[in-house]
Amino acid sequence: MFRTVPPSRTFFRLPLLQLLLLLVQAVGRGLGRASPAGGPLEDVVIERYHIPRTCPREVQMGDFVRYHYNGTFEDGKKFDSSYDRSTLVAIVVGVGRLITGMDRGLMGMCVNERRRLIVPPHLGYGSIGVAGLIPPDATLYFDVVLLDVWNKADTVQVSTLLHPAHCPRTVQDSDFVRYHYNGTLLDGTAFDTSYSRGGTYDTYIGSGWLIKGMDQGLLGMCPGERRKIIIPPFLAYGEKGYGTVIPPQASLVFHVLLIDVHNPKDTVQLETLELPPGCVRRAVAGDFMRYHYNGSLMDGTLFDSSYSRNHTYNTYVGRGYIIPGMDQGLQGACMGERRRITIPPHLAYGENGTGDKIPGSAVLIFDVHVIDFHNPEDPVEIKILSRPSETCNETAKSGDYVRYHYNCSLLDGTKLFSSHDYGDPQEATLGANKVIEGLDTGLQGMCVGERRQLVVPPHLAHGESGARGVPGSAVLLFEVELVSREEGLPTGYLFVWHEDPPVNLFEGLDLNKDGEVPPEEFSAFIKAQVSEGKGRLMPGQDPEKTIADMFQNQDRNQDGKITVEELKLKSDEDQERVHEEL
Repeated sequence: MFRTVPPSRTFFRLPLLQLLLLLVQAVGRGLGRASPAGGPLEDVVIERYHIPRTCPREVQMGDFVRYHYNGTFEDGKKFDSSYDRSTLVAIVVGVGRLITGMDRGLMGMCVNERRRLIVPPHLGYGSIGVAGLIPPDATLYFDVVLLDVWNKADTVQVSTLLHPAHCPRTVQDSDFVRYHYNGTLLDGTAFDTSYSRGGTYDTYIGSGWLIKGMDQGLLGMCPGERRKIIIPPFLAYGEKGYGTVIPPQASLVFHVLLIDVHNPKDTVQLETLELPPGCVRRAVAGDFMRYHYNGSLMDGTLFDSSYSRNHTYNTYVGRGYIIPGMDQGLQGACMGERRRITIPPHLAYGENGTGDKIPGSAVLIFDVHVIDFHNPEDPVEIKILSRPSETCNETAKSGDYVRYHYNCSLLDGTKLFSSHDYGDPQEATLGANKVIEGLDTGLQGMCVGERRQLVVPPHLAHGESGARGVPGSAVLLFEVELVSREEGLPTGYLFVWHEDPPVNLFEGLDLNKDGEVPPEEFSAFIKAQVSEGKGRLMPGQDPEKTIADMFQNQDRNQDGKITVEELKLKSDEDQERVHEEL
């Protein structure tokens, strides 16, 4: 595509092709030579020996035409040829600038049509002829091919060859466009194409960078649309043409495919494709988001997709980690929302583009599916789904041993884990770092039989790295039901008394009264206290192991038995430690 010269710039043009045309009008009428049939011709004989399949217009009086011809006499001797001069005839027909026979013979002709014209003398150069070139009373034979026709009243002709189903915007004055084109003369002779250069033609509309006809022909065009634009020469390169490829007074034909369009004043355009019900929170600057996307150019060419990597794109929003247009376009989104974000190049990769898939000055379109987002300061979100009908006086707290059922999923509904898959409830001691922090927090304060929904941000779950089956930085959704709870023991205790311990604890432990308490006697005594409801062991652990740990703690010299000197209650030990510190 060739640019016009903006008023404020200079532009080099190649030398003009000089057109020399002999324009002679008939100055008299002669009787003329005999026609092939034997009598004199009264009018031009027209033989249409090649007629094109399509003929959008025919030559009319007053049209400007460009044509090639060979001129011969009846005996075949050539007297003139435009081919010999390598110069087309370019002239207005029907206004007396041609011999009458040529004026008549060109009427009704189509572009690319070939005719043979037999012009009698009285419609040619008559009884005078042209000295040294055409004798008097000569019948003239012309083989003519029409290459172009236009009229001063012509305007740009636009034909839509393909209209896209979706048209987000159309070309307006001052827009910046990127398009491909094939440029031909009216007879089909190619003079230029953007495809051979491996890149689109990029320019502003209505700013003097294009020929006037192209400026007009692109207006109203949609991205992805294909048009045929026919431009008369006075809206193209006019009397001078352009170099050796576009002759003077040439009509131009462009087959155009618009790739994209934007305006330097454009902002990010948002289109909600799917909005999930119950959107209680929208993304704001500072949130960390996980989303899937397909990224395409305005003509539909896909340049990137997170789906192809089977992994979400994870980033902070509004902190400059992504292109400005995407930073803007993701804010205000809901979890689970699908939205289309159209980003002009000045908010994307600008005039230079990036890599080999995003060209310079490209408008980018992202179809985004927001999986989840959170803020590093988010707490666990707790929603009570149901509570037991009976009064609940005691709820789960840190240190309690609880049993609960749960379903765990991502916020997009992807199921991760469920206790129902194993049949038995999950067991944990709250506050003992046995489950993720967010779940531990969400279970506290629950009544037995209560059901809750917990939304756990990743910093209270599995963090940036994730876990087996859990993506990094994933927000987790739990549905939990508390099945049972047992009150826990104070920190550091393995066994507590429900009432005051026996006054002489060692005598109770020393079942055979030999002054020593082996593991068997110690275990039998503790189990008896538990069965009689006088004390309880730490819940959620193997009683045998707990009792063995208790014995180990009392057998201070590790000789396999406990003596009266070794036996001490933990409360007494704690009191002694306080005195030592004082």
